[in-house]
Amino acid sequence: MSRRSIAPSAVLFLLFFLLCFQVLSQTDGSAALMEEKEKQALYSMIQGFVGTWWNGSQLYPDPCGWTPIQGVSCDLFANGMWYVTVVSIGPIFDNSLECAKDAEFSTHLFELGHLRSLSIFNCFSASDDNPVTIPAQNWSKLSSTLENLEFRLNRGLSGEIPAGLGGLVNLQTLVLTDNSLGEGIPWELGMLVHLKWLTLSGNQLSGQVPASIGANLAELLIMDLSSNHLIGTLPSSLGGLSSLLKLDLSNNLLNGSLPRELGNLKNLTLLDLRNNQLSGEFVRSLRGMASLQVMALSNNAFGGKIEDFDWKSFGNLTHLDLSNMSLVGEIPDSITQLKNLRFLALDNNQLSGFVPARLAAMPCLSTLYINGNNLSGSLDSLRLSTRGQGRDLPLGITQISATNLVVKVQ
Repeated sequence: MSRRSIAPSAVLFLLFFLLCFQVLSQTDGSAALMEEKEKQALYSMIQGFVGTWWNGSQLYPDPCGWTPIQGVSCDLFANGMWYVTVVSIGPIFDNSLECAKDAEFSTHLFELGHLRSLSIFNCFSASDDNPVTIPAQNWSKLSSTLENLEFRLNRGLSGEIPAGLGGLVNLQTLVLTDNSLGEGIPWELGMLVHLKWLTLSGNQLSGQVPASIGANLAELLIMDLSSNHLIGTLPSSLGGLSSLLKLDLSNNLLNGSLPRELGNLKNLTLLDLRNNQLSGEFVRSLRGMASLQVMALSNNAFGGKIEDFDWKSFGNLTHLDLSNMSLVGEIPDSITQLKNLRFLALDNNQLSGFVPARLAAMPCLSTLYINGNNLSGSLDSLRLSTRGQGRDLPLGITQISATNLVVKVQ
């Protein structure tokens, strides 16, 4: 009599079924999905944000099982217990947890010892009656687990960035954007050696950019400190951010000249320094940035000549904004070798001479600003790219047809 063998796929299906059955059947106290203290810490933490009316034990008796909470995720650990690993508070989805007017941080947050990601979105509204600050203490309790920390669009979140965040040694993402945070950027953030994304934009931060950030954050990919009140010169240590792809320091009060070490940022694809008070020689500081796609330096007092640039080494540029920079001299013919360039702004400088005729032959150029100079000549038959058609005409363009535009520069 022949034996029948069981297919491996059937065995895997059976094991999966038994595991699901075991998880769903763990509803009594002796076989709880979560430790009771973990569950109560979760409920109390959420109540701090949404209000005491929220009764988690009745609404979500099994938050990591069959009654999940929107914005809360859990993982199964080796001891067979489930722990909270992700918390997201704020109106992200239709049934997301929304904050009360008197929302606050609860110390129970720091009892979630396996937390990997914390996101607070549009939770604290601007109000003089209920100012909220980021807790200064207890972040060390999450130092071995927390990888992602994001506070976005919380206009009622004020005070300073706690120095204790520098102890989150495994943090990879720190996004504190569009809040009302003030004071300086703590130097301790330079201790976050695994950080890949640092965004502190849209706050009221003051003081200088800490040198520690450039000295230690070799894994950093994105750094955005735009739209604050930062002052002083840029530290030369920023040249040590060898992995950096995006650097945005626009809309601050930065002054002085650019450190030459910035040229070491070989992988940088976006550099935005617009709307500061920077001055002095800048060509040499940017010379090594061969990967740049976006260079935005407008509304600074750099001065100098753009023909000093070796534009052939910037072949990846798609967006070049050098308007209102007190530039002098002529528009170099070499700038027409930027075959990928789509946007070129040279307006409101002190440029003179003739406009290079080859600008009309640039294959991708769709937006050109050259008004507010002492230029002469005209550009005929400058072809628009398909994407450029139908957009509002940039300042300086006086006539347009289906495929051609004429720019008056006198």
